Amino acid sequence: MRGCQRARRRLRAMDRPGTGMTDNTRGAALMMASMAAFLLSDAFMKLLSEALPLFQAVFLRGLGVVAGFVVIAARLGALRFDFALRDWARIGLRGLSEVGAAWFFLTALFNMPLANVSAILQVLPLTVTLGAALFLGERVGWRRLAAILAGLGGVLLMVRPGPEGFNVHALHALAAVACFTLRDLATRNLSASVPSVTVALVSAATVTLSAAVGSTSETWVVPTPAALGHLGGAAVCVFGGYLFSVQAIRCGDLGFVAPFRYTSLLWALVLGIVVFGEWPEAATLAGGAIVVATGLYAFCRERRVARPGAAPRS
Repeated sequence: MRGCQRARRRLRAMDRPGTGMTDNTRGAALMMASMAAFLLSDAFMKLLSEALPLFQAVFLRGLGVVAGFVVIAARLGALRFDFALRDWARIGLRGLSEVGAAWFFLTALFNMPLANVSAILQVLPLTVTLGAALFLGERVGWRRLAAILAGLGGVLLMVRPGPEGFNVHALHALAAVACFTLRDLATRNLSASVPSVTVALVSAATVTLSAAVGSTSETWVVPTPAALGHLGGAAVCVFGGYLFSVQAIRCGDLGFVAPFRYTSLLWALVLGIVVFGEWPEAATLAGGAIVVATGLYAFCRERRVARPGAAPRS
């Protein structure tokens, strides 16, 4: 009984602002953890691209993710669905956005280098920030907007776009950006009483069910022991990514939290070298340095304006 009570207290602590840092600082830390988890999952899924069909891989990974969320939600007393219709509409929209994002993103990932797909997705902080300003009424000061634009310049330096760079798989990655943007905007205005673990569970279940339907059009393959290991690693990592991303978006201002997605570039570079033998060029490293610098500036700017007597946020 006491264990259950402690678990419920931990759940409530997960969904309320931290006491030792600002909401935006906490959201930034959660976003960085989310990006690390998702990139590791992407690496495992890319390793599976030649071993299993796309929908089968997503479905089998999803079974592990959903099972993990059910166990955690039940233990923490969060396995409930008595939410307002307004919240269910946003949760449903988020789930559908996840389905589109998963299909477009993994299709691109299975056919492009990990670093290339990750670079295209770095436009997401700008689309989320602009969406929050246009549709949610959040203020985005000129300094943070300038930092985001500078970060996008670093992304362009890495991608070096040209006519040969825009193929159908690059368009799949851009379509995934649109779906991810809609997902984050839908998450932002959920009621505080809706547990993050429940939101992540519904999203994971929606993606898994959609993959089950899609897998009926494929010829299933018996996974090898190595493939099963990759599936397990992908499931664990995407489990953490789902949970951290929901908490990050609900914690701070989207205009501040979103740029910390840029940290995924560091993971993409490291995994590209270690796992796939993809050595980055000098321009890629220079662009990555610009992106990291803008993220650090945004972090330092938030800490500065959060001090008592500081100037209004910009």
